[in-house]
Amino acid sequence: MPIFNYKAETARGRVKRGRMVGLTENEVINKLRRQELNPLAVIDVSDTLETKINLLLNPIRNKDMVIFARQFAVMISANVTVVESLLILIDQTRSLSLKKMIAEIAFEVDSGSFLSDAFAKRPKIFSNFFVNIIRSGETSGKLDEVLNYLADEMEKSYDMMAKIKGAMIYPIFITAGLIGVGVVLMVYVIPNLTAILTETSAKLPLSTRLVIGTSNFLQSYLWLVVILLVVFGFLFRLYLKTYTGRRQFDIIKLRMPIFGRLFKYIYLMRFTRSLSTLLKGGVTITKSLEITADVVGNTIYRELILDTLESINDGNPLATVMEASRDVPQMVPQMIAVGEKTGKIDEVLDRVTAFYSRESSNMLDNLSKLMEPIIMVVMGLGVGIMVAAVILPMYNLASQF
Repeated sequence: MPIFNYKAETARGRVKRGRMVGLTENEVINKLRRQELNPLAVIDVSDTLETKINLLLNPIRNKDMVIFARQFAVMISANVTVVESLLILIDQTRSLSLKKMIAEIAFEVDSGSFLSDAFAKRPKIFSNFFVNIIRSGETSGKLDEVLNYLADEMEKSYDMMAKIKGAMIYPIFITAGLIGVGVVLMVYVIPNLTAILTETSAKLPLSTRLVIGTSNFLQSYLWLVVILLVVFGFLFRLYLKTYTGRRQFDIIKLRMPIFGRLFKYIYLMRFTRSLSTLLKGGVTITKSLEITADVVGNTIYRELILDTLESINDGNPLATVMEASRDVPQMVPQMIAVGEKTGKIDEVLDRVTAFYSRESSNMLDNLSKLMEPIIMVVMGLGVGIMVAAVILPMYNLASQF
């Protein structure tokens, strides 16, 4: 979809510049006139280097998609047509990348494509979960309802992930700062402080010798350490792209002392929330499980869901496989069994989701409070080691005179 730079004049004679997405130059001119702007210049900049760099540096973010889903749901619920809703969203969206994509989708739908098919052509932006929810709404004639379900769940998922990231910013920042300060001390400060100790030929304690050895190594081979870290990171990412590597890493995450339970709650919440949303959207239980297996984001739970799907196809209840899994609390299969008996499995899944959402939120709050004393203890140990290794030998040396 072409992107145009425009220069237009307002009714008061002020010149306004901006960017607009449109099929042709005439379409952009007509849009400007509908906004009571007098077009002075309209230039196609789709193939310019500046536009390509702008699109590359400003990809479509999760927050953009959450806002898009909510606004789209509101307009469809207000009986605005799909194409007209998309055209309105083009003007309301700030992201140039999202503007371009919505314009392309609007053109495809206006040309006769199904909305779900237009979304399915962009798998990097719209997941299989998203596409199937939309398709179920189109098939059942309840597009407004499923869009509202989808918008609600996307907002909940985004809020939870934002809270997780927010809780991790402080410890990551402090840890990075400690590592940076430690490297500076070892490379530039410690050598000057320990020079006098090495010249005395006095016997130094083990802690001092370790600090001096580490300092000498970093002075000589800091470049090698950086290269090794970069290579390790690259190889680790390659390993994670393999199924075995991803599976091993997912197992480690679930078995971690403190964070393991939090990860488990998050994956269970994704499973129950996604399955509930799909079932409410009219997707069959087998198709819902197949989609949820790819949405959950953990190979262990993916295998568990696929085993559950196979068990259902053999005629067993939904909770059969989960009851035997150590990674699923017994409450989950018990609640699901109740939902199957009562025929209200989507409502039961909503309650399970709400429970694990509260548990995850409480754990995040507790972790945030726990991180501060842990970081203070680590900083205290670092300072203590420095004092024991450098200051105390210098003090003992001075006391001999």
